[in-house]
Amino acid sequence: MFQDFLDFLMKFGPWGLFFHAMIDAIIFPIPALFLQIPLSLVNPSNALVLATVGYIGCLIGTPIGYTIGSVLGNKVLYKWLKKSWVDSATRMFQKNGEAAILIGSFTPIPFKVFTILSGALKFPLWRLMLYAAVGRAAKFYLVGTLFYLYGRAAEDMVEHVSVYLLAIGVPLVVLFLFIRARLRKKRRSAAAAAEASAAAEAAEAAEAAAAAESAAPEQA
Repeated sequence: MFQDFLDFLMKFGPWGLFFHAMIDAIIFPIPALFLQIPLSLVNPSNALVLATVGYIGCLIGTPIGYTIGSVLGNKVLYKWLKKSWVDSATRMFQKNGEAAILIGSFTPIPFKVFTILSGALKFPLWRLMLYAAVGRAAKFYLVGTLFYLYGRAAEDMVEHVSVYLLAIGVPLVVLFLFIRARLRKKRRSAAAAAEASAAAEAAEAAEAAAAAESAAPEQA
C-alpha cells in the first residue's frame, strides 16, 4: 500500500518529494528519505535541488505536526504510529530535552513523532523549528551531496546515512549543549553576584539611614 503511494508520488518528481517531506512531518509513517533516494538515482545531477525541495517541505510540515500534537496530545501518536517509535522519542525528550529533536533528526524514527510530541509536551515552537532546520538540513543535504558527487554509486553509501549522522551529529549536539550550559551558568552567577551586590548596597544604605535617624534626636 505505502509502496504504491511512493510510486505514485515519484511520478511527480520534485513536487512528489515536496509533498512527501511535508506529510512526513505530519502523519505519513514512511520517511521522505525513501523517495529522495530513488529520485536522486534517476538524476544525480539534480540531487541538491531535490534535497532543497524536501527540506522546504519538511519545514512547512513541521508546525502543522506541532499543532496536531498541541491540540490532540500524544495519544494520537499511538493511534497512527508504532508504539516503539513513540516510546523511543518520549525517552529522548525525558533524557535529553530539546536535544532530542536534533538527535531525532538523525535517526530512522519518522520525524512526525518529534513534531507531534513537541506540540503535545508544549515545547516552544520556535525552538522546534530551529532544531528541525539544523537537523533536517543535515540529513537531506548529506544524501543530496553524496548523490551529486558520486552519482548512482552513492546508493550503497546512503543506506547507512543515519549511522553517519549519529556518529557526527551527536557529539556536536553534546558539545553545543555543554557550551550553552556553561554560558547559562556564567550568566546566572553574574546575575546572582549583581543581586548580592545590590542587596549589600541596599543594606548599607538602610544602616546609614537608621544611623542618621538615631543621631537626629541626640543632636536636637
